[in-house]
Amino acid sequence: MPQKLTLAVIIGNRDFFPDQLVTEARRDLDRLFKEEDIEAVLVGETDTKLGGVETYAEAETCAALFRENQHRIDGVLVCLPNFGDEQGVADTLRLSGLNVPVLVQAYPDDLDKLSPALRRDGFCGKISVCNNLVQRGIRFTLTSEHTVHPLSDSFREDLRRFAAVCRLVRGLRTVRLGAVGARPGAFNTVRYSEKILERAGIPVTTVDLSEILGRAEKIGPDAKEVGETIDRISAYAPVDGVPREKLVQMARLDLVLRSWMQENRIDATAIQCWTSLQQNWGCNVCTSMSMMSEHFMPSACEVDVTGVLTMYAMQLASGSPSALVDWNNNYGGDPEKCVLFHCGNWAKHFQPKGRVANAPILGSTLGVENTYGAMEGRTPAAPLTFGRLTTDDTHGRIRAYVGEGELTDDPLETFGNRAVARVHNLNQLMHYVCRHGFEHHVVMNLSKTADVLAEGFAYLGWETHVHR
Repeated sequence: MPQKLTLAVIIGNRDFFPDQLVTEARRDLDRLFKEEDIEAVLVGETDTKLGGVETYAEAETCAALFRENQHRIDGVLVCLPNFGDEQGVADTLRLSGLNVPVLVQAYPDDLDKLSPALRRDGFCGKISVCNNLVQRGIRFTLTSEHTVHPLSDSFREDLRRFAAVCRLVRGLRTVRLGAVGARPGAFNTVRYSEKILERAGIPVTTVDLSEILGRAEKIGPDAKEVGETIDRISAYAPVDGVPREKLVQMARLDLVLRSWMQENRIDATAIQCWTSLQQNWGCNVCTSMSMMSEHFMPSACEVDVTGVLTMYAMQLASGSPSALVDWNNNYGGDPEKCVLFHCGNWAKHFQPKGRVANAPILGSTLGVENTYGAMEGRTPAAPLTFGRLTTDDTHGRIRAYVGEGELTDDPLETFGNRAVARVHNLNQLMHYVCRHGFEHHVVMNLSKTADVLAEGFAYLGWETHVHR
């Protein structure tokens, strides 16, 4: 799922430092980018002095190259093989007009190479460059270690994390969301502001559920594509016990949803999954939503638009599917464990032994026979990232919280999609969620990417609380 990264590269230089340091940096970066499968956009060695950037004229040359390639640039790497010129770096970024994440790296000095002919002073120069970026309002990302060699394991991890930040920022700036149907009347919790999302560059395309069901009704139950979709569903998860007529209903609905998404270039959907579907169509849409999420087209229940936006964000950060869950139950008397649940549309990624079943809770009022299509399965022990985006309508902004924990194999006898989570200071987190008016829905991902999410959201200007 992750696409090849393209980085614009600025190699800072100061003329009273050894020239060979810039040449060495270009050689190191060339090796690094080949090994990490990264494309680079940087001035040639004869376009500026040694291919570095120091003067305003060199900044103009470098910025012009970046503007020519801005359509494919995901982020910027500022490399300081020596002290560098803080104005040259800042001027390049301002003149380029790029609005992408920026990673600042500085080479370390060797204690036996501090003579005038060998010293770097990147430790000090990095502070100076960052000071100038702050003055100009240019946000940037720091490496884990203040100075770090680009070929070290530490920087490779920094670079991979930065690649995820770039992927996240670019993806959220181009995502198109779909809202299928009206939110359930009893769920004020999933209210959101379309206008705040639109201001952030995130459009929401809406469609009435009756239009979807009307189009599905026009597809004959014996149509070839219906049979092919049933085969696809059956290959995805066991369907033993699901009546054939319910599989037909699921397939007809799936075909229309996918067609509507393709027509409108929709990347992720939030669907009115109850009660109209059960009352007017006679099945659940959960399996289709699970299959879409598994294939990186996340789908959230109960028309939770900011929930599916969070799913998409976590998918971008980790390169793996996400799931919308309820903070649902305490786990006995353990203060750091809880039950995550939904009835269930989680991707198969979360339930390797999942099967297509029905939804007992909805069935209690809508008739179990009308709820076939819900997935059932348990998520095994795994790393956990959790979080939530929401629109704060009162203050006209987007807010978030993120954190990490783990899923456990603790016993859990229940139905639907389910997992047991361990989160340190869980009670403190629940206080934060309640006091700040977040939804009872949260998104989980089997990764450790909270820092990537927080960093990416910061580039977008979204206030983010990181649970520690």
